[in-house]
Parts: sequence; structure tokens; C-alpha cells
Amino acid sequence: MPGIIVELIVSWLLLWLFFKKGLLVLGIVPTQSRLFNLLFGILIAAVCGTLYFLSFTLFTANKWTLHHEFTGQTLLASSWWTLKSVLFEEFIFRGALLYILIKKFGVRTAILTSAVCFGVYHWFTTGALGNPLQMALIFILTGIWGAMFALAFARTKSLYLPIGLHFGWNFINTVIFSQGPLGKQLLVLNGEENLGVALSVVVFIFQLLAVPAVAYWYLHFLSQKQVTTIDTETKAADIGSGNSGV
Repeated sequence: MPGIIVELIVSWLLLWLFFKKGLLVLGIVPTQSRLFNLLFGILIAAVCGTLYFLSFTLFTANKWTLHHEFTGQTLLASSWWTLKSVLFEEFIFRGALLYILIKKFGVRTAILTSAVCFGVYHWFTTGALGNPLQMALIFILTGIWGAMFALAFARTKSLYLPIGLHFGWNFINTVIFSQGPLGKQLLVLNGEENLGVALSVVVFIFQLLAVPAVAYWYLHFLSQKQVTTIDTETKAADIGSGNSGV
């Protein structure tokens, strides 16, 4: 938590130095649409994450079993840890720095830069340095997801959707299916049967693209909805002013 507070202070200083603006430009004030984006992000990431992890048992003899030492207190502590880790990363990669990059260099350059940094960052957090294949896979996966988070911020002008997407996946990964740094959580995988090369590739592609694809569709839907709303308001204004046009 102290790390997040420091991030917020540094973010405010950067935004003030560059644009004389505060943290509100990051879209942190809750509104109905932002809260909906948060919940939608959590839902689609959680559903896709669940399907991904169920594939480990659907196509093999492995089984997910309940960890009987997992308690309600563990759930709360693990969920809070997951949320803090997500907020820490989001404020670094989709916070003030991304906002500044967008304003200075444009959306595309900002998203690309954020995605590359996010991918490289995960070389260190996963201990992949020195393993070229693992580094490449991690960079591709986290880079594409980093681009998705950055695009979500750029399109919605808020951190709620990227936080929802990020938390939904990490919660399923760490707290439900015990694949994160917290060790055994709700479900534990029993069995060591591999999926095989072909299925492993298919499952990896699903992990890579499922959530970004749904998120991109959702952002496109929001953009179309916004355009439709603007057109409707413009036509109403024209009719009200007596300008029907020809």
C-alpha cells in the first residue's frame, strides 16, 4: 500500500509539471459508466481465465481439487493482495506516464511504448531473464495484454476498464486456480499430464487473444454508441434551431 501512495504522489507531480493538472485526468472518479466498465472487465477476464484453466483438465486426466485449508480469511487476504498488485502495475503503466505519452506523442506511440515496457517488466517479475524462449513467450503475451490495457485507458479515458480486465484475470489465476505467487489457494491441480504440442499451442493462443479480442469488441461497441449519441444530439439540435439541412 505505501508503494501505491508513493505512485499517486509521483503521478500528481508529473501531471502538474507537464500540464498543471491533477489525478482526476486519469478518470479515477467513479461514475455509472466507469463502474460498469470495471465490472464488465472483471467478468470477461474471469470467464476467459476460467475456460483457460479448465482446459488443463478437460483434455487430460488432471483434476482440479478443493484446497481444504482455504478459508474466507484467506480469500479476503489473497483478493486484497491481488488488487494491490494490479493497482500498482496500472498506476505505473496506464497512469500518469501513459497519459503524458498520449498527449505528447499520440495514442499509437503511447500504446506501443506502454506495451513494450509492460512486456519487459514481466521478464523481471517472472524470473525469465536468461531463458530466451520463455522471455519471448512472456513478452508476446504481456505485451499484447499491455496494449489492450493501454487501449482501454485511451478509449475510455479512465483506469476502471484496464483495472477490471487486469484484476479479473489475476484473481482467477492467483486466487482461484493457484497459479500465482501465493501458492495453494482455492483449487489445486492434481496430475502432471501435459496437453501435448498441438493443444498447448491452441490453449496458448486462447490465453493470448481471447480477452483482448472481447475487450477490443467492447471498446468498438462503446465508440459506435458514442458516435450514435453524438449524431442523435446533433440532429436534435439542428431540428431545434430550424436547420433541417438539404
